[in-house]
Amino acid sequence: MIFLKNGDPFPPVDYADEQGLLAVGGELNVKSLIAAYSQGIFPWYDDSQPVLWWSPDPRMVLFPEKLKVSKSMKQLLKKDAFKITYNEDFVQVLEHCANIVRPGQDGTWITEEIKAQYQKLHELNIAQSVEVWKDGKLVGGLYGIYLRDKNVFCGESMFAKVSNASKFGFIKLVEKLRKEGIKLIDCQIYTDHLASLGAEEIPRKEFLKFLK
Repeated sequence: MIFLKNGDPFPPVDYADEQGLLAVGGELNVKSLIAAYSQGIFPWYDDSQPVLWWSPDPRMVLFPEKLKVSKSMKQLLKKDAFKITYNEDFVQVLEHCANIVRPGQDGTWITEEIKAQYQKLHELNIAQSVEVWKDGKLVGGLYGIYLRDKNVFCGESMFAKVSNASKFGFIKLVEKLRKEGIKLIDCQIYTDHLASLGAEEIPRKEFLKFLK
């Protein structure tokens, strides 16, 4: 693990510890975030900590062609159970992701600092959002970093206020990205929810090949 000063470059990801923690400190800004994602690194910390930079091994990813859609979800998709929009309300998606109560999680890693910098990335068309609507209300969504030059989308967070809303939005996003030529969706770390959608763990070195 490396301690960074403002302006320091990131160390090789091989320096990360067993949990995937690579570096501590440095600046959180548009330049550092773009550099981080381009190297397979992402920030994850809370208000009580300095900036923590991670690059876990293995890496949870979804190959678009391996997306799994359950029978029940296929029915919802067929019925157009929700309305989907893209980048219409990035700020509200960010706020809902930060405030949603998650089992076993105390507080949020989406700090005010994170919000400010990701909004700047959104203004540059790098951070993107998916909004899920029902009866005119925002009931789910997700956001992430779109590395267009690498054909990789890095998912960051999602939320749902009604059952299946975030899953519906995620499936629609994957279908859209697949049409745009995306090779890989970075899901960062394992969750049962992501695994149920077809995501899998691969060695970090294999993941990094998609970024080069």
